Amino acid sequence: MAGRHRLLLENAQQLVLVCGRGEEYLLREGAASLAVLRDASLVVGLDGCIKAVGQADVIRNQFSGATFERVIDCSGKCVLPGLVDAHTHPVWAGDRVHEFAMKLAGASYMEIHQAGGGIHFTVEHTRNATEEELFNTFKHRLERMRRAGSTLVECKSGYGLNLETELKMLRVIEHAKQSMDIGISSTYCGAHSVPKGKTAAEATDDIINNHLPKLKELKQSGEIHVNNIDVFCEKGVFDLESTRRILQAGKDIGLQINFHGDELHPMKSAELGAELEARAISHLEEVSDEGITAMARAKCAAVLLPTTAYMLRLKQPQARKMLEEGVIVALGSDFNPNAYCFSMPMVMHLACVNMKMSMNEALAAATINAAYALGKSDTHGSIEIGKQGDLVIINSSRWEHLIYQFGGHEALINYVIVKGKVIYQNESCGTMSSY
Repeated sequence: MAGRHRLLLENAQQLVLVCGRGEEYLLREGAASLAVLRDASLVVGLDGCIKAVGQADVIRNQFSGATFERVIDCSGKCVLPGLVDAHTHPVWAGDRVHEFAMKLAGASYMEIHQAGGGIHFTVEHTRNATEEELFNTFKHRLERMRRAGSTLVECKSGYGLNLETELKMLRVIEHAKQSMDIGISSTYCGAHSVPKGKTAAEATDDIINNHLPKLKELKQSGEIHVNNIDVFCEKGVFDLESTRRILQAGKDIGLQINFHGDELHPMKSAELGAELEARAISHLEEVSDEGITAMARAKCAAVLLPTTAYMLRLKQPQARKMLEEGVIVALGSDFNPNAYCFSMPMVMHLACVNMKMSMNEALAAATINAAYALGKSDTHGSIEIGKQGDLVIINSSRWEHLIYQFGGHEALINYVIVKGKVIYQNESCGTMSSY
C-alpha cells in the first residue's frame, strides 16, 4: 500500500490490542482473555488514526511501497494502548502536605474538612491564583501524567465553588485541551463541597440557577466545552436529593453524569446514578449490594480509585463483587492535593494487590473501560483500526511488567505516543535494563 503515513511501529514482541472486535467495554469474562498479538506491527496515518494492525510480515508486505514520518523498531518491546485516567482533580493551587502528616497522626478526612482544611484550604488558594499560575502548574502535572503513560485524562474543576473561579478552572482546562498533545475530558464539579457562608440548599440553587446556565451559554458560543457533571454526594456535603437536582440539571444541558458517590458513607448514590442513566460513578467504597446490581443493569461504569482508599485508609472498594456481578470496572488516579499520584501503572498495581483484580482486569480498567466511563471508547482505549493512535511502548518483552514493577514505570516506558506523534521518549531505555 503506497502513500505517506505518520508512524510505523514494527516487530513488537507483544502488541496488546486489549479489544479486537470493537467492544465498548470489557466485563470480567472479556478481560480474562485480552487480545494480544506477537511479532506484530501497526501503522498510524497522517490523520492520527490507526490504519493497520497485524503480523509484522503481513504489514511489511502490505505497506512495502509506503513512506513514514517515523519508524520505530519495537523488537523485544511491548506496545499497549495509551492509558486512560478516568478521575483527576489536577487544577489547583496550594499543596496540602501538612494534612498528610495530620492523617498519619490519626485525623480523618472529614475531621480535617470540618476544621477548614481539605477542599476549603485548596479553594482559598485556587481563588487567589491567576489563570496563568493555574495553567502553568496544570501543564506540568499533565506532562508528568503523560510520562507515566496516560494519553487521555478526565480533569475536574471544583476548587472554586463560586462561578468566577469554577469558570477560571474550566478555561484553564480548555486552554490545555487546545494547546497540549493529550486527550482531556473536562468535568464541571462546582458541587465538590458546600462553600463557606452557604447551606447545601443555597449552593444547589446557585449551581442550577446560575452556574449551569452560564456553562450552557459558553458551550453554545464555543468558548468552553465541558463534557461531564460531577457532585460530591456525601453526608455533610450534598445529600441525595440535592445531588439528584444538580445532576439532572446538568444532564438537561447535555452533560454526561459522572459523579462521586458512596465514598465515606452509604448514600444510595449507585442506585441514584443507575436511575439517572449516569455514565459513571466514582469511589463506591460504601456501595450497597443493591447499588452494584443497579449499576450492572444500567451499564454504569464504576470508577474505582485505589489510591484514595490506600491514602485515607478506607476500606477497599468491592472490585471482585462488582466484576462478578457484571459491573463495568474502570480505574482512575484521583490525583488531587489529598491523593498525590500521577501514575496509572501504580494505580493498576494497587488495584491488583489491594482490590484483588487480575492484571488483565486492571489493564482493561485503565484502558477501554476508563475510556467508556468518559464516553470515549469508540475512539480510545484499545489498539484497533480507526481508533486514535495513542500508544505506549515499554522496554520489556511482557506487558505485565508495567503493573508488576511497582514504581518502575520511569525505566520501563520507552515512548508515549498521541495521534501517532511521539510526545515523550525516554532516551535511557535503550541503555539500561528494565529488569
